[in-house]
Formats: sequence, structure tokens, C-alpha cells
Amino acid sequence: MPRITVDGRDYEVPEGRTLLQALDDLGVLMNGVEIPHYCWHPKLSIDGSCRLCQVEIEGQPKLQIACNTPVQDGMVVYTRTERVRRAREGVMELLLVNHPLDCPICDQAGECKLQDYAFEYGVPRSRTREPRRALKKRVDLGPTIVFDQERCILCRRCVRFCREVPGTGELGVFGRGDRSVVDVFPGEELRNDYSMNVADICPVGALTTRDFRFRIRVWFLKEIPGVCTGCSRGCNIHLGTAYNRVYRYTPRRNDEVNETWICDEGRLSYKAIGAPDRIREPWLRSARGVLEPATESDALGRAADRIRTAAEAHGPGVVAALASPHATNEDLFVLRRLLAALGTEVHGMAVPRGRGDEILLREERAPNVAGGRALGFGEAEPVLDRIRGGGVSVLLVLGHDLLDPRYEGALDALRRCESVILLDTHHSELERAAEIVLPVRHAAEKLGTFTNFAGRVQRIEPAVEPPFLALSDGETLHRLGRTLGLAGFAGVYDVRAISRAIGSEFPAFAGRDVDAVGPLGLPLAGDPA
Repeated sequence: MPRITVDGRDYEVPEGRTLLQALDDLGVLMNGVEIPHYCWHPKLSIDGSCRLCQVEIEGQPKLQIACNTPVQDGMVVYTRTERVRRAREGVMELLLVNHPLDCPICDQAGECKLQDYAFEYGVPRSRTREPRRALKKRVDLGPTIVFDQERCILCRRCVRFCREVPGTGELGVFGRGDRSVVDVFPGEELRNDYSMNVADICPVGALTTRDFRFRIRVWFLKEIPGVCTGCSRGCNIHLGTAYNRVYRYTPRRNDEVNETWICDEGRLSYKAIGAPDRIREPWLRSARGVLEPATESDALGRAADRIRTAAEAHGPGVVAALASPHATNEDLFVLRRLLAALGTEVHGMAVPRGRGDEILLREERAPNVAGGRALGFGEAEPVLDRIRGGGVSVLLVLGHDLLDPRYEGALDALRRCESVILLDTHHSELERAAEIVLPVRHAAEKLGTFTNFAGRVQRIEPAVEPPFLALSDGETLHRLGRTLGLAGFAGVYDVRAISRAIGSEFPAFAGRDVDAVGPLGLPLAGDPA
């Protein structure tokens, strides 16, 4: 492998990579080795247009752009010389010639690379006398993106993204020289399943999402690492939170899962966290046949009484459970323990499905399908058939995944049970069949792990707290087991202990507990992924 020297430090890098790629591979680019750049992006083709990444290389008479200079053994690079600094100042001055001076009202302020580099390399005053050119402002490029053409610095990241990732190519560069502009092709709209990624990769405030635009200043946000729950890929995300509220999802880089992208559908799914249809208190069906608010102790007490009575009268096999792949590995493990303590093995998992694609979106629309299967949960249909045959008296249901069209008639089947105990985040049609409803936390509100379709165990942590009393599915089931007096359910619920215990009973999860998987996750033990 070639060895290069950058600012006096030696690095061993892969052959065939450019300087920026090699430094990015090592994790030192803008993290010890400061080479500013606009047009280069680690997941897009090389453009070489912004010229900001110029560096000095021994033996080369001119400065070279680091984005398109292949590494060579023995290469000696300097990134902080006076010559390099003057070149960067010249590039920045040209970029700012026509850029509007509107940082105070720009929605990108606080996370704008033009703002950052202007502070670092910008000249104190403009030397031009001509007025800045006027271009389009506040243009709807499509249903998700608002465009301010005046702020564009022609890095062309958005153009390359649309051509290379979704393959739709709605954007192009029109005109020549200093009259060049980015725009949509005539008669086209920026309308693809990944369109909002152009706002993430835009280094300035030219492209912003309609959803987040002017909602909050970014310096008020705390970015919490998490996992998108929209499908079984489990894209890594940042949850932008402030004042106990999630304002946005943005993609978090994980080359093993989603690279640096996220689909629009998953990005907008954050709205479910604070939605008005959240279940905010327990409900019990009264003698009049209607659900009425109740206390947690009353709801758990009735649930325990229904389970105990049915098991004593007909045997534990009349108690069954339908799990949710939206629940964490820890939640599902507690459910398995509860069922084992009751002496029943009647359980399954309802898996919602939707449209998939060849980029990120998976047909299985839940984050922990693989985790549920690895923990022994099979398909939901055999349990539903058993219910229809009258073999289930009490049914525990996690989530409302049974409402997926593939489980047509499931609601009617549930009405055949003497008692349905529902643990869910949002109100749904399933409540029509439920006798007991218990509120539980959304993934953004709890600690645990998901296992994605490729067998990678990934951590989630609380980004916000629910503004009402709600516990995780696992803790609610733990309290139910304690109310039933089952062995192993005494004491306080400890999600970390549960996470470690999974690895003891399921070898594939050994060393994959919530504190061990790290920010990028780990594949299941023995999984080549």
C-alpha cells in the first residue's frame, strides 16, 4: 500500500484512491487534516469544479486539487502553506462575488459551509463595484424542495446525485460561463423518492426542504444518533431535537447500511412521534362495551386476571401473542420470556409490507423483522388460523402491524378471542377488538437495539421523552409478568441487563448488547455481513 506524508504525518493508504478519498477512508479528512471542499462528496463522482481543495505537493510546480489527484507512494503533501491559503482565499472571493449577503435570514445559517469557510478564508471586504446578479428566489422545484438560485455556488452535487443515485436526472446546469445556473429540465419537477437528500448535500442555502424550512434555527437542535423505523434496512439517522420535540430526521453516514442517504418516506416518518393520535393513557372496556380511561395498575391487573383465568381453565396454550417488528430486540426477548413463563409457545409476528426499490427502501416496512425472526418469532398466519379455529382465548398484541392489507380479516379474527390485550403507540382500528389498551413508547423514546435485514444489530436511544406516562413494550410486559407473579419478573426492569441476557440465550447476539454495538452497529455473531 502506498505511504504518503501529509503535513509531516505518515499515512498508509489504499492504492488507486485520490487524496481526498484516501484521507476520508482513514477518517482524518476534516478531522485532523483540514482540506476544505465543496464539489467533492464521498458517495458521488468527482467533479473538480470548486477548486477549494488545492494542496501543495512536493515535486509539482502548481497546486493540485486533492479531490482528483491519485495518491502515489512517497507523496508529500502540504495543506497549510501560505501558497495554499492564498489560493483558498482567491477561490472564496470568487464564490462570494455574486452570493447574496443574507446569512441572518438564510435557513442554512449555522450549518453552511460557505459561511464557515468565508470566516476561515474570506476577505474582509468585497472589491467589486458591480451589483450582484439577481436570480430566482423561493422556487418550488417539486413537492419537497425550495430553491434559491442566487445562493447556488454551482458545486453540482445535486445534479450528480439525481443522475447517480435515484437515476432520475431532473436537474442540470444551463447556460455557460458566469451565466451558468442549476435548474430543473423544462417540464420536469424534482420528484423522486430521495429528493430531499439534495438539501443535505447542498453546502449552502440554495436547496432547503419545505418540511423543515424556517421551523427552528439549527443551533437550537441537539442531534441524537438513531435508526429510521420505516423499513427493514434500518437507515442510520440523526434526530434533530429541541424542547423535547423531534424537528427532523437527517441521514447519518454508515457505509454498511445506507451510505449517506435516506428516502423521503423514512425522513418524514418522524412526524409520527408527536402525532395527535398517540395513545396517552391506558384504556379498559367497560361493562357498557366501550373503552374508558383507566390507571396502569387497573389495566395490568385486569390483563393478569384474564391470562390467569384462561390458563387455569383451558391450559396455557390458549394464551397467545402476536409480536411487532417495530419493537426492539429487548422488547421481543421479554415477550418470549413472558410466554415461556406462562408455558405457551403460541406466538408469531405480523410484518407489514410495501413497495421496495433497488436503492434503500425494503418491502418489509419495519426495522426489526430480522431481529424478531432471530429470536424465534415466526409468521402471524398460523396464530391467526388458530384464533379463527377457537384455540386462543387471550391474545397479547404488540403494535398495529396486523392492519396491513396482507392480513385481511385479522380484525374479525381477533374478535373471536375472549380478551385482546393491546400494547401500542398510536390509536388504530385494532382497539375495536381490544379489551385492554396500554400505551408504549415510540422507538425515538427508548433504549434498545434493532436488527436490520442484513443481520446488523444497531442501537437506538431516547431522543425525547413522551409527554405522558408510557413505558417501553419490554417494561410494560415485565410489569405484567410481575403482576402475574411469574418467576424472573420481580424487581425493577433493566433494559441493559435484558440486552446482555439476549446474548446468553441466543449465541448470535453474543456481544451485541446495547452498550457493545457502537454507533455503526455490529453484524450478528457468525454473520459474514
